[in-house]
Amino acid sequence: MIARIKGALAALALLGLFAVPASATETFRTEPLTIRTAAGGEYRFTVEMAETPKQMAQGLMYRTEMAPDAGMLFVHEEDRVATMWMKNTYIPLDMLFIDRTGRIAGIHENAEPRSLRTIAAPEPVRAVLELNGGIASRLGIRVGDRVVHPAFPAD
Repeated sequence: MIARIKGALAALALLGLFAVPASATETFRTEPLTIRTAAGGEYRFTVEMAETPKQMAQGLMYRTEMAPDAGMLFVHEEDRVATMWMKNTYIPLDMLFIDRTGRIAGIHENAEPRSLRTIAAPEPVRAVLELNGGIASRLGIRVGDRVVHPAFPAD
């Protein structure tokens, strides 16, 4: 009986249904980031920086929770119509699409966990900020608000 259970667990691990893949072992450095709203709000976050292709591919996949003041920032060298998806992402996310000046150009709220649907920026952007789902609405973050971070020029 125990041998059968061990065999079943091994089979699940081989299928990737029980184990977290080795690709989910990337570590990320963190930096402070602030969002300034047109309504006068100023919200501080500690964001993980997705800098390498492996980090960008992993993103927030396989996470089951994230601190309320945390997030992940994906910065690209050139402006592009960024596309994201939620494969293997277990928590809902707000995706803020940011232009090269730090202006929020688009927001996709509460992306559905584990969805394979492509989520695209409304225009070419320099970065994408992922926050816990519902944060943008709760804090009143809107298109046109500013992201303050070294990746974007100072006001």
